[in-house]
Amino acid sequence: MKGKNTALIWKEEFLKHDTGLHPEKIERLVAIRSYLEKTAYYNNLVRPDFEPASWEKIAQNHDGSYVQGLENICQQKKSGNLDPDTPFSSGTYEAASLAAGAGMKLAEMVWKGDVANGVALVRPPGHHAVYKSAMGFCFFNNIAIAARHLKTLGSQKILILDWDVHHGNGTESSFYEDDSVYFVSLHQYPFYPGTGKESDRGKGKGLGYTLNCPLPRGSVEADYKTVYEEKVFPALDAFQPEIILISAGFDAHKRDPLGGMELETESFAKFTEWTKKKAKEHCQGKIVSFLEGGYDLTALSESVEAHVSVLADS
Repeated sequence: MKGKNTALIWKEEFLKHDTGLHPEKIERLVAIRSYLEKTAYYNNLVRPDFEPASWEKIAQNHDGSYVQGLENICQQKKSGNLDPDTPFSSGTYEAASLAAGAGMKLAEMVWKGDVANGVALVRPPGHHAVYKSAMGFCFFNNIAIAARHLKTLGSQKILILDWDVHHGNGTESSFYEDDSVYFVSLHQYPFYPGTGKESDRGKGKGLGYTLNCPLPRGSVEADYKTVYEEKVFPALDAFQPEIILISAGFDAHKRDPLGGMELETESFAKFTEWTKKKAKEHCQGKIVSFLEGGYDLTALSESVEAHVSVLADS
């Protein structure tokens, strides 16, 4: 039965992060859920319950004073901005803690073999969040927190694949000197946040465990395919990960208002197929996907469904 080996997390509390008139808005998750609910496999997806990530778990990847400060400001103020791009509301800390907890829960389920793979449809997103601050719509780095949780469970080879149109600077910095987490990013360059040069390959024992694949504005699926075949797959084969985490941004879609790429909806299905094939070769198909960007509601919903459909097809 399609979907029975895939876990999906969507929770109403993610909508408490109210950004108002902003690209990363409540309507993104509402649109995705409405679209997925129409599929034949939606009701077959495993829907686990989960808890917010604890302060201690979040502080494994972020400065404790920043974590406490975000909680305090959300309690004190109804709304505001932590930086020009990153608004918060009174419900932001709760939503962000839940998003981090969602990733941890799915990562643990997939790691233990309870499900084949999982999809965290969460907000706020996470891959720009750095050690001491929010950035680029992100507060806590969901995928990095999940990776650190996996390490406490015994995982020693985690591969993070980030195909968001923007470079995942926060994730990269989390593991730049770590040889147990291989960070791979395909992104538009030059573009926000200005990081992600090809020459940035890691540092110390992490040297060689960061692979940046910058692509020029206007790149199409064939350009991405070349990068996958010539760079990503060889790196993945050499590393032989025990689990793959995906920062699944959909803002490289040709209709996205913030990106400058020319991908089709079907491109994200192909990315998922390629990654799933490699996951089956190296790590029993263990994949956990985290929603990142994507700001055209129709393109986002269709692309997420294309992604989830491939994961749910056993």
